[in-house]
Amino acid sequence: MTPTAAAAPEFLDVDETPIAFRRQTGAAPGVVWLGGYKSDMLGTKAETLGAWAKRQGHAFLRHDYSGHGESGGAFADGTISRWLAQSLAVFDRFTAGRQILVGSSMGAWIALRMAQELRKAGADRVAGLVLLAPAPDFTAELVEPQLTDGQKKALAENGYFEEPSEYSDEPYIYTRALIEDGRDNLVMTGPIDTHCPVHILQGLADPDVPPAHALKLASLLPADDVTLSLIPQGDHRLSRPQDLDMLVGAVEAMVERAA
Repeated sequence: MTPTAAAAPEFLDVDETPIAFRRQTGAAPGVVWLGGYKSDMLGTKAETLGAWAKRQGHAFLRHDYSGHGESGGAFADGTISRWLAQSLAVFDRFTAGRQILVGSSMGAWIALRMAQELRKAGADRVAGLVLLAPAPDFTAELVEPQLTDGQKKALAENGYFEEPSEYSDEPYIYTRALIEDGRDNLVMTGPIDTHCPVHILQGLADPDVPPAHALKLASLLPADDVTLSLIPQGDHRLSRPQDLDMLVGAVEAMVERAA
């Protein structure tokens, strides 16, 4: 599938931070892309979905969190609460009708929290969730249990620690604020009632988010509304041609179900 040529982004000011977004008009249900930690809206998966939405005539919306991609703000100032507020602001302003939220890695956490907040506000806007290599609660479930003494010391003394990234020349930065705020946004503490169908795509060769994490998430979702697809040799990116085909197929099925 050929990715779309990226048009220049638009910007929405959220708490004095310019948040970059791109939108394609089209039919409902629309599709909303939520990227991962340190990723941006021009990645292979987002571009593939943009091309699919254009061919199929469906609305498509994506944005960069603060400190990511083309948005303003410092990455180290980001927290789940802040990125969630930005995602809700873009969603509220630039979508109409029911939407399919597609969340990758940390974006799956944002998607689940968006579904909760929209439901709390009385808005029945989420028609389905497609979650790739989902990493909800990753700060508490995946980062905190693995902290070394040196990392704990760095958090206490400096407020952050750095880790090399396989996906970027720049290191990952984990801040004390991110970890502490993560505890206020946990979703895997009990049953998760999304009020919509959920399709999880998880690679069995994912070095960053273990398949057991996706299995735990699936166990907390209503059994009659969750599909879990395990992908042999699939890594965390899930960007091979066969992975992208599965992603598009999952989104297409969710759109047809919601239409």
